[in-house]
Amino acid sequence: MKIDHIAMYVKDLETAKEFFIKYFGATPNDMYHNPRTGLKTYFLSFSGGSRLEIMSRPGTADHPKSRLDNGYIHMSFSVGGRHKVDELTLTLRQDEYKVTDGPRVTGDGYYESCVEGPEGNLIEITE
Repeated sequence: MKIDHIAMYVKDLETAKEFFIKYFGATPNDMYHNPRTGLKTYFLSFSGGSRLEIMSRPGTADHPKSRLDNGYIHMSFSVGGRHKVDELTLTLRQDEYKVTDGPRVTGDGYYESCVEGPEGNLIEITE
């Protein structure tokens, strides 16, 4: 069994799509639009078969994000080595995304960094 995909609502669908294409090599499908509900979605595919569905829809609500909330906290991308973690973290920092942690070796031995992507969603970058 495998997880087929993860879905998240975003305010700016195109900005979110471009972020995942530029920094994580996502390949989007054609946008789906349901004119009755206003729902618009993209499925973003990543190497290795992972998929992320990003969605926008009128009437969604923002809530403050905290690493200590129950439920979804972050998504993690393995980029293939410490050098690549360092490189991508530096690129995101230079492009003015907030790096909230790392790169560093965690207490359980992972080498990672954490950045806030579009709209403050936390993204972990691991080797």
